[in-house]
Amino acid sequence: MSLTLLGRSLLSLAFFLNCDGASAATGDGPDGEPVAGSARRIALWPNGVAPGDKPLAQAARIVERSTDPALPDRYITHVSAPYLVMYRPARPNGTALLVTPGGGYQRVVLDKEGSALVPAFVEQGGITLFVLRYRLPGEGRDDREAALADAQRALRLIRARAGEWQLDPRRIGVIGFSAGGHLAARLGNGFDQPAYPATDAIDRASARPDFQLLVYPVIDMAGADAHPGSRERLLGARPEPALQRRYSMQDQVRADTPPTFLVHAGDDAAVPVGNSLAFYSGLLRAGVPAELHVFPHGGHGFGTRGIAGLTTAAWPRLALDWIAAQGTERTP
Repeated sequence: MSLTLLGRSLLSLAFFLNCDGASAATGDGPDGEPVAGSARRIALWPNGVAPGDKPLAQAARIVERSTDPALPDRYITHVSAPYLVMYRPARPNGTALLVTPGGGYQRVVLDKEGSALVPAFVEQGGITLFVLRYRLPGEGRDDREAALADAQRALRLIRARAGEWQLDPRRIGVIGFSAGGHLAARLGNGFDQPAYPATDAIDRASARPDFQLLVYPVIDMAGADAHPGSRERLLGARPEPALQRRYSMQDQVRADTPPTFLVHAGDDAAVPVGNSLAFYSGLLRAGVPAELHVFPHGGHGFGTRGIAGLTTAAWPRLALDWIAAQGTERTP
């Protein structure tokens, strides 16, 4: 899709969100994100704040980096009350994707690896997207499991309410980008590792994604391919080797890790392609079905933008075909 068409599609959405359970009146949420229109905002936790956490003193902050209104590029920090933004197609095909955008565990990108997916995956693919605003290390709960807790809770919430949203509870996947790819891989490898205390009936649902898509993901935390910024934000300035290995996702793959689709550019200078290669090797060793696409050009952070004229632009179509081929035999 050209940037012009993408911009028009995004403008048609107007980027207006409404709070789950609230009126559709135009207004702003507590973090300043617009809250009206066709997309829908859904709180993760019953009281807005995760168990064991407390609201931050500083309000959530949303920053717009783009000067082109047709191509917004926002990010959010200081997330106290994590939430989802749901984008539903006119005719849902029953498949859902939890989206964990990147941002180096320093911020959460909202558009480039979030709302910009709508034209390809929602409007053309019929998939329901749930873009996660997750808590960041060092903000709120003072440990490195807060983002995983949010991802687990989000997957469970989507599955528990699948009937309400015309979804098949056996076709709920996750797609993660960059550091969000690391978070998605943590969810896929550790869906049954308790990251928070159960709070309600939603937490009885499985947090295992039925499939996962990792796009230029941060995977390794120990070797030469590690992304220094993500590692420091998540593990600290001088993490012990054992801690680095524990959070190197290629070493945590298990037989029940979900089937995986990987996308990377060979010229990615920020998160080297060795991350995806290492994870693919781990999947093969564990006997997990996997598909890997390495494109020669695209750099880092391309999402669905900035790849017109490159073979990399084929990845959304390849991803949709791969998702359609995933079976529904796996029981949550």
